[in-house]
Formats: sequence, structure tokens, C-alpha cells
Amino acid sequence: MTLVVLGYQTPRAEDSTTARSSSILSTTTVGGVDMAANPAVDQLIAANVATIIAERASLPVATNVANLSQSLSAESELAQTDVSVITKPQIIQPTSNTRDVQQYMTKTGDTVQSVAAAYGVSPDTIKFNNNLVSDALEPNRQLKILPIDGVLYTVRAGDSIDSIVAKYKTNRAQVVAYNDLEIEALSTGRQIIVPGANVPEQERPGYVAPRTTTTTKTTSSGAYRVSSSLASASVGNRYAYGNCTYYAYERRMQLGMPVGSFWGNAATWAAYAQAAGYRVDGSPEVGAVMQTSGGWGGYGHVSIVEKVNPGVSITISEMNGYRFGGGFNRIGIGDIGWGEATSGLYRYIH
Repeated sequence: MTLVVLGYQTPRAEDSTTARSSSILSTTTVGGVDMAANPAVDQLIAANVATIIAERASLPVATNVANLSQSLSAESELAQTDVSVITKPQIIQPTSNTRDVQQYMTKTGDTVQSVAAAYGVSPDTIKFNNNLVSDALEPNRQLKILPIDGVLYTVRAGDSIDSIVAKYKTNRAQVVAYNDLEIEALSTGRQIIVPGANVPEQERPGYVAPRTTTTTKTTSSGAYRVSSSLASASVGNRYAYGNCTYYAYERRMQLGMPVGSFWGNAATWAAYAQAAGYRVDGSPEVGAVMQTSGGWGGYGHVSIVEKVNPGVSITISEMNGYRFGGGFNRIGIGDIGWGEATSGLYRYIH
């Protein structure tokens, strides 16, 4: 027979200064206070510890203890006006590893959305904590997976709880409770989870500081002005799903060669690329975006150079293009003769 007796009782005047233990498994009244009506942090922690021990020891009362733990947590949520209460909604759980940051190795076919759904967090949580600007995921990439929506933050010198809360515009009580900061203070270099963080724009993956200059480009349809700040911004795929621009953005991300998020239709990609500082010329290279400003109803077309055989041909991949059978949301691959590829019909964005 195994008996687990664990609890906490506030010392009374007639007692010694050392707190006497009382059975949390047998009573919900501690020091004359109804725990369910007014649960304090010590009682919540005691219930949580008892739950863990009971479950790991496979005790018959494990379920009862877990239920008590969960009830105390719920009751503490209803007593927010009581200064003796501190809510720990993410800590009072029947398992001890609910706050661990997990590691996941991506496999073929994974996307940010599919991984987020598998772990029950938002796509933005996956992106922000792994510096991802695209929904595409290449195989064999290790991702950090948080247990809840938020950010994993490394404490810096001079940080305080209030400064972190203000920076991420979140709830102070949640930050304190989730990271046990009422027990262990912040220390430089420590990693904490900031639940419900609103990540500042300048800290989001792909952020490019705005510039005020503009670039003027001339096409067959006349002159137009392109903002270099807009051209440089890369904050995820903002192109129409299933179209050539959507695919070109994703393919360049897979190749480690990101492009801007706001280059518009394919016809204006070369101009925006030049405004953002990309090299644009008539020479095909592997990984380059091959752009034509004509055809396709005036919207132009873009594809990706996959292979170059100098003097013979180039191989391209494309989506929503009629040339190689890549219709809407379908990828087509084919060869173009060297003479055509270098004839000046196409612009290559490197």
C-alpha cells in the first residue's frame, strides 16, 4: 500500500513558525479556509505536485487528485479580485511537460499550416519562432514548437517583466504564471515563453526597414514609379494562390533566394526587383526568375530557371503557364532553346 500525503497549511498563532502539512488528498479545507472557494498559490502548487506523483506511481486515486487540481485551477480563475490568488492556468495540469518547447524535423510535404495544425498552435507562432517568411518548408529542417501561441524570448540585460509585457502587448499575470516568475526571478540569458505575444513589426521574419527613395522605370506601356521600401519588403507570400507569382515566390524561398512580397503581377517584377537592389539582366542563371512583361492578358509571366546548359538550352519550372502544361496550381517543367532564352525576350532576376 502506498500513501501520498502532501499539502500546505498557513501557520496559526499557537503553532510554531514552521508550516504544518495537511492531507490535500483527504480535505479541501486548509487553515480554516475553503480551498475551492479561495485557492492560493501554495494550494494550487501542492495539488499539482500531488497529481504528478499520484499519476507516476499509478495510484488508484490519481484521477481524483487530477480532478481536484483542475477544479482548483478553475476556481482560481473566478477569484481574480482576491489578492491572495495567483492564477496558473497553464501549470495546473495532470502532466509535467506541458510547457516544454519541442523539436520537430520537417519532412517532404510539410507546410507551416500542417505543422501548426498538428501541434495545435497558430501558423504565426511557427513562423515567428523559426524565422520563417514563407509557408513552404523544406525537408529536414528542425523547428522549435511552442506548447501555446506566443514567442520564445531570451531575457536581455535590463529586461523586466513589465518591459517584456509592454513590448509584446500581452497579459502580465499570464507571463508570470506560465514561467513561474513569482518563484524564480528573471535572469539574463534565460528563455521564457510569452503567451499571446503580439510581435512588433520590426521583429517579424523578413522585415526590411523602410527607405524613402523611389526608382523610375520605363516599359513599353510608359513610365511608372516604384517605391523601394515596398519593393524590399519580404513578409511572406502575398501573391494569388495557384498563379505563377505565387509559385515563383515559394520556389525562390526553397532555394534560399527570397524575393519581395509586394511586386504585383509578373509584368512589374523586374522593375520592383531593380528598385530593391536585385541584379536584373538578360543572362539566365540557375535560380533566377525568368520574367516576361508581355502576354498573359497583360499580366506577364514568371518562372524559375532550374538548369542551364550554356549554348544549348535552359530548363525552367512554372505554374499556371500554358507552355509546359503547368495550368492553374500545377507545376510544369520544360526546356527553352539557348537562342530564345538569350534573345532579349526575357529578363532574369538574380
